[in-house]
Amino acid sequence: MENISIIILFLFVMFTLLGTGVWVGLALMGVAWVGMELFTTRPVGDVMLTTIWSSSSSWTLTALPLFIWMGEILYRTRLSEDMFRGLAPWMARLPGGLVHTNIVGCTVFAAVSGSSAATLTTVGKMSIPELRKREYPEKMIIGTLAGAATLGLMIPPSLTLIVYGVTINESISKLFFAGIVPGIVLAGMFMAYVAITSRVSSKWNPTEEPRMSFSEKLANTRFLLPVILLILVVIGSMYLALPRRQRQRPLV
Repeated sequence: MENISIIILFLFVMFTLLGTGVWVGLALMGVAWVGMELFTTRPVGDVMLTTIWSSSSSWTLTALPLFIWMGEILYRTRLSEDMFRGLAPWMARLPGGLVHTNIVGCTVFAAVSGSSAATLTTVGKMSIPELRKREYPEKMIIGTLAGAATLGLMIPPSLTLIVYGVTINESISKLFFAGIVPGIVLAGMFMAYVAITSRVSSKWNPTEEPRMSFSEKLANTRFLLPVILLILVVIGSMYLALPRRQRQRPLV
């Protein structure tokens, strides 16, 4: 019964702080402060300052603002427009059409930014107007974009895996490479769902794309070269940074 009372107290403090508009991180710190003040005899200020400093001063965590910064830079560029132009000719003939550009685009961009929010905004700012113009179902446009954007949590370089690896003291590079196959499998399942839905749904009547020759498709593929090169640089540099002994054995 005593444990339940403590849990209720912590939940009350947390939701009170959240309800007043306090940031989530500060609200959780407030819960920790109340718990230490009431149930321990240690100096709360010294302990919290030491814990916060030791956690935030980790050299590995410097990758977080850098990846966020890179995602912001890419958001300000024409990367999403070029990615759509490069992917659209290849996706148009698949069952489900250009909706697949949401999934493939998010998968590709997730391998660059590591942030689901950056992936969502960058891919969505170009794909949503184009898909609406072609009269694709609104629910499928938003649903595939929201679902595929979460691949940024899994496909390297993932900000979440960086925080997790620092917390459990595990190799960040090994965590990154362990997320590649599950991320690709999940993207494939999204695409399979779109393909099946496009065949069975009576509301799926988009404007048909004009056919393009193979040479025209290859010509448009050049727009994908910058993002592919960026992926190779990001992932390749992490792989080369691994000790040679680890590179020679499976990472997953």
